[in-house]
Amino acid sequence: MNSARIQALASFISLEDNVLDVGCDHGYLSIYLAKNHLCKSVIASDISASALEMAKQNFAKYQVKVKAYVSDGFNQVDDYFDTAVIAGMGSSTILHILANSKCPNKLIISSHNDLFKLRKSLNKSGFKLEKETIILEKGHYYSIMLWEKGNQRLKYAELLFGISKNEDYYLYLYKKNKELLKKVPFLKRLKLNYLNHLLKGLIEKK
Repeated sequence: MNSARIQALASFISLEDNVLDVGCDHGYLSIYLAKNHLCKSVIASDISASALEMAKQNFAKYQVKVKAYVSDGFNQVDDYFDTAVIAGMGSSTILHILANSKCPNKLIISSHNDLFKLRKSLNKSGFKLEKETIILEKGHYYSIMLWEKGNQRLKYAELLFGISKNEDYYLYLYKKNKELLKKVPFLKRLKLNYLNHLLKGLIEKK
């Protein structure tokens, strides 16, 4: 339960936060927050009733009081929250959830695809990327981002690769692009070469 990803998500949460764990799945983040008293309150939601039932069983097993909602994003959640954690979904789904009047001012987000689209959309809609960390777990890199309401204009390289300054992650992306260069048409090679030029600049700043 205490995975590196859960700990990284929790590290962006403050003691005064009222947290909604969106798409909680089996509820492990909610349990971690509640058992360690890392926030003011925590509630959980999931669009899947069966997943939420498993989460409820885990809440009982670990003896934590976490209110749970079957909900499509924020829609069916009645309790107060000022912080939302959304992890383990694609960027299109996350952006759909956030296009809601209940969207809070503090977001902790981890998407498994299209991070450029996610960063660009959030930045454009009045959110500031305060922090980002990269976690390597079971051979996969995960980006975990803290967004808060505010004015900011991210640079193109930051929209593409984030602000983690994680050299291992940048090198991974660089090498991945190098491999793709052998397999893609000429025009795509031009784009990959440009992306690697940007990555090389980030790596050399370290």
